[in-house]
Amino acid sequence: MVIPSALNALALLVMPLVLTGIINRVKSLWSGRKGPRLLQPAYDLLRLLRKSSVYSNTTTPVFRIAPWVFLVTGLGSAAVTPLLGAHALASFPFDFVWFAYLWAFGRVATMLAALDTGSSFEGMGAAREALFSTLLEPVLFLATGSLSLSSGSRTLSTLLVPHISMGNGSALVWLCSVIALFIVLQVESARMPVDDPSTHLELTMVHEVMILDHSGPELAAIQYGSAIKLYVGASVLATLLNPWAGLGTVATALANLALCVLVAVAVGTSESLIARLKLRIVPLYIAIGLASAAVALLATAWRAGGRP
Repeated sequence: MVIPSALNALALLVMPLVLTGIINRVKSLWSGRKGPRLLQPAYDLLRLLRKSSVYSNTTTPVFRIAPWVFLVTGLGSAAVTPLLGAHALASFPFDFVWFAYLWAFGRVATMLAALDTGSSFEGMGAAREALFSTLLEPVLFLATGSLSLSSGSRTLSTLLVPHISMGNGSALVWLCSVIALFIVLQVESARMPVDDPSTHLELTMVHEVMILDHSGPELAAIQYGSAIKLYVGASVLATLLNPWAGLGTVATALANLALCVLVAVAVGTSESLIARLKLRIVPLYIAIGLASAAVALLATAWRAGGRP
């Protein structure tokens, strides 16, 4: 339908920058500062687009292509996500597999670009990113698979619609999936307590250290792609929490946008009140998401009477 598609496209254009601005503003308020303007991320992108890129003699075309691959994969994942609680831009059976592997492909692109610089620091960040993503991918598949089996749906825009009824385990599946997907959001968007997007200490950086050599439009592509992933992850959680999800009404869209804002406030609050975990503790934190997703899968099997 034309109107929902246009609204989804408009939300995809605006909301990633708005959510990033909200997180930055919330962090500033918690620290007692006024903070940047809400749309400061948009001004930062425009500033980067006006600059020219600088390339090292060590890099190959991989370094130049990777940021745009990262941006396109973020847009591709947004296309199958119900950004406004219903009516994704595109939908097909098992599109959540497409969703997961697009995120993985974008992550691999940034890792290859980091390795292409020949920098030991960026290689260290790529190694950490590879470790975290290896642990995180089963969490995403178990959570979405559990929701798919529980709801009987095969598309992301329908399996995220909450179907909760007491006494049959659906509430447990929903709760565990929310916990698992929130951890996925924190790791994929390089947020606390897994990663600190504002640090510049190479020994503790993960995502940020991989993009140190990028500049100009390529850096803008990476930053906007990261903001898109943040909004997509927030939309997934918002749809799971939206009681009007799947209806395609104005109330559905407004509720999803409001819930995305609440997710951004929660992310900003957690970054202000929770210290970053030590690197050796991060896998254990991701394991919490894996355990939650596994419980959701077991609850789904229990609902089916023990049948796989």
